[in-house]
Amino acid sequence: MMPFSEILERAIARHSMAEIEAQMPTVLSPAALSATGDDRWLATMAKQIFRAGFSWKVIDAKWPGFEAAFDGFEPRRVAMYADEDLDRLLLDKAIVRNGPKIRAVIDNARFLVELADQHGSAGRFLAEWPDDDYVGLLEFLKKRGGRLGGNTGQMVLRIIGKPAFVLSEDVSKALIMAGVVDKKPSSKRDMAKAQAAFDAWAEETGRNLSELSRILAMSV
Repeated sequence: MMPFSEILERAIARHSMAEIEAQMPTVLSPAALSATGDDRWLATMAKQIFRAGFSWKVIDAKWPGFEAAFDGFEPRRVAMYADEDLDRLLLDKAIVRNGPKIRAVIDNARFLVELADQHGSAGRFLAEWPDDDYVGLLEFLKKRGGRLGGNTGQMVLRIIGKPAFVLSEDVSKALIMAGVVDKKPSSKRDMAKAQAAFDAWAEETGRNLSELSRILAMSV
């Protein structure tokens, strides 16, 4: 496996170090992430679900309408939505009226409420999930949440501020060039290889998963 120092050199050959540092994602401290309200976790999940396969600009422009339509994404309120609420949302022109995605938001509200009831706070439970089992967290979100598999779950964690690698085309290409995998990771075996590589690079560099992921993307 290629040492990260070589990957960083490849990135610097394409971008200045100042440009690389300027593009580092924001990562919250464990305490700050634990303090993030469950409503913001649900809102972030919802935004990424609606962004998937759609224009991000359109979703972002409509976002105030989403916040109002979903009662500020307060999980316990959304978890109680009944058929009439679904009908209301499907008629609400302030949002994107996609039935499966609306249902996924309600499913995720119920998922977060279950975690909060079990652990006191869904946000705290997710925030405390160890970074060296990041792929385990992705699998957990995929199994327990609604439409949180693939890059959607990865982007939720990145945007909320948890250290997260995102297996974009560029990152996957960089992993292949580094000798970690032979193709874009999707199987449990390849995901485990990606996790092991990121863990090793984190120890080598002292950087978090989000920073390592962004540098990988900038190296190709």
